Amino acid sequence: MSVRLSLLAAARSSALLATQFDDDRPLDAVGWQEVERAAPVLCRLAAAELRYCSPSARCRETGEGLGLRPLPQPALRDCDMGRWRGRTLGEVAAAEPAAVETWLADPRSAPHGGESLLAFITRVGGWLDTRPVEDAAGLLAVAEPGVVRAALVYALQAPPHAYWRIDVQPLSVVTLAGRSGKWDLRLEA
Repeated sequence: MSVRLSLLAAARSSALLATQFDDDRPLDAVGWQEVERAAPVLCRLAAAELRYCSPSARCRETGEGLGLRPLPQPALRDCDMGRWRGRTLGEVAAAEPAAVETWLADPRSAPHGGESLLAFITRVGGWLDTRPVEDAAGLLAVAEPGVVRAALVYALQAPPHAYWRIDVQPLSVVTLAGRSGKWDLRLEA
């Protein structure tokens, strides 16, 4: 038996616009408007028997705004960016260019003192692999774009560098079907 898990990327916040690392800002006004406009299309996601979300404010608010009432899951938090938290990539690159270069090139590195890309992907994958398979109604997770990217890399058994090549837009949905260690990507209309 397999499980169907839909991953919904959270609506935008001002942190997304500024590309700040791991900043727990709530939805901004435009994000709330996007949720309102998308609600008629995304209401189908409420059919999921189990609904989860990243513990960030914007993921919780996206889920609540869509009437999903998701349960926060610590394992779905965004990558721990250590001392880079709340800073933009530009700020960090200006202050620590060698550290940024190392971080982008080596998925095992964590020059910021937080979590490496590989550890992040493994954490999210561990959460995926522990989902109950007897749930016929499906699962839903409202997550940060980085979490969606990590889940896709893990599920497709892609190399960690593929993470940087996946673009996840706010309020986009992707579905994974399968079970522990064996996932398929489903694109739905």
